[in-house]
Amino acid sequence: MAQRIPALPSLENWREEKQAAYLYLLVAEREQDEAKARLFRALARAAESQAEIWAREIEQAGGRVPERLELTPRIRIVAWLIRTFGPRAIRPVLAAMKVRGLSVYSGGHLHAGHPMPTSVEEVGYRHSSLGGGGNLRAAVFGVNDGLVSNASLVLGVAGATQDGHIVLMSGVAGLVAGAASMAAGEYVSVRSQRELYEYQIQLEREELEQYPEEEAEELALIYNARGVDMEEARRIAAEMLKDPEHALATLAREELGLNPDDLGSPVGAAAASFFSFAFGALLPLLPFLYGAGDRPLLATVSITGVSLFVVGATLSLFTGRGALRGGLRMLLIGGSAGLVTWLVGRLLGVSLA
Repeated sequence: MAQRIPALPSLENWREEKQAAYLYLLVAEREQDEAKARLFRALARAAESQAEIWAREIEQAGGRVPERLELTPRIRIVAWLIRTFGPRAIRPVLAAMKVRGLSVYSGGHLHAGHPMPTSVEEVGYRHSSLGGGGNLRAAVFGVNDGLVSNASLVLGVAGATQDGHIVLMSGVAGLVAGAASMAAGEYVSVRSQRELYEYQIQLEREELEQYPEEEAEELALIYNARGVDMEEARRIAAEMLKDPEHALATLAREELGLNPDDLGSPVGAAAASFFSFAFGALLPLLPFLYGAGDRPLLATVSITGVSLFVVGATLSLFTGRGALRGGLRMLLIGGSAGLVTWLVGRLLGVSLA
């Protein structure tokens, strides 16, 4: 079996740790919760310690380490964002800059009724159980977006002209353009999330190989900030880091606030977005496609109204509110949008006649 040749130490790893330490201190300075501020100060010290490890490795390999970290324009911009908006508002930016401990902004403090997991399997189970509901929720919202936007477009054009062919062509154009736009946006969004995750996971893999004890201590500090006794937090962290692959997933969740189970496929997300939007956008066009007597607009209003109510009632499954209330609210919101666009189309149609 071939022996693995260790990679040469990278100056980039040193820079990553130094800039993380700098940003940790800024986050701690801006953080009003003293428990979280203590966590980020501790993480800053840990990052400085890890930077020293990399510095020694570089010097032993014959390299040279800068005397201090150069504040690049990117770091200065992120620092300004931290001071201006606070760390909670810019978590994705901080994750991309190798700032750990971000899960404290979503997990909060843990109490007796919400115990910490004691194994990697428990962590994975609790996170993965949310995946299916999120996909269903996204699909319902996609249908709702297509329904409201294309119904408004159809009603606006119908307000300006009585030519059903023009209304139909406008609606089809809106369906295709809207679905394509939604798919492209979803693809870019999910692809960007995956690239961030892959980049951070690679950094974590290198750090686990280089200094596993320091990584375990970082994880323990995060658990401690969330209400776990430090000794118990260290025991849990050590247990989780026994399996390298599970350890990487755990570090992504607990240090970065990233859940790999929620990332999905960019192509799959784009396709789901396209078809859910297209389905919703198709509903207002049905009377014009298949004929609805001499009043297709009335049929469109009826179909759209019923569909809006159904979508609103379905969304109540995710909000915990009553289905009747959710349906009526969506009917009111979507109906108002359609009425406004119809009135605008009507005014334009009269003025251009």
